[in-house]
Amino acid sequence: MIKPIGLTALAIFTTAVLAGGNPEFVGFPAGYQDDYTRYHVQNRANNKQVAEMYANDVALKSVKTGKLEAGSVIIMEVYKPVVDGDGNPVAGSDGLFEKAKLAAVAVMERRNDWSTEFSADDRTDGWGYALYDPSGAPKENDLDCVSCHAPLAGQEFMFSFDQLSAH
Repeated sequence: MIKPIGLTALAIFTTAVLAGGNPEFVGFPAGYQDDYTRYHVQNRANNKQVAEMYANDVALKSVKTGKLEAGSVIIMEVYKPVVDGDGNPVAGSDGLFEKAKLAAVAVMERRNDWSTEFSADDRTDGWGYALYDPSGAPKENDLDCVSCHAPLAGQEFMFSFDQLSAH
């Protein structure tokens, strides 16, 4: 039988585990909409969301070398789409889903001076990850950012590397 104190500890542990990425190390870049460049919009692979991608100046300049430098930050705004009467996303004439509301902001940041407290197992080659709600508060999520990005070593661990390179 789990005692009440055990349930409390389990609840705290579960909340920490479900936080999206590592917001305690990868910060929310306030004002990114004004300071970063939007370089791509796409329907997400899950076919239930649309994403807008932003990059800071370091990423935009260094992508031309094929490797994004420390200080690069990539933002993905995740939007819920407008849905029809059957709950299916509504696409515009360009094939992109019409955006209903901002649901999350994902942040990728590359550094070469991460704290030793930030486990290398939670990063990919200097990239750290975090997920925030639209207000900039950490957002809980059970996705493991590293496991999805790790197979993309040949494209800087990014799903949108080609689009950033073409910008």
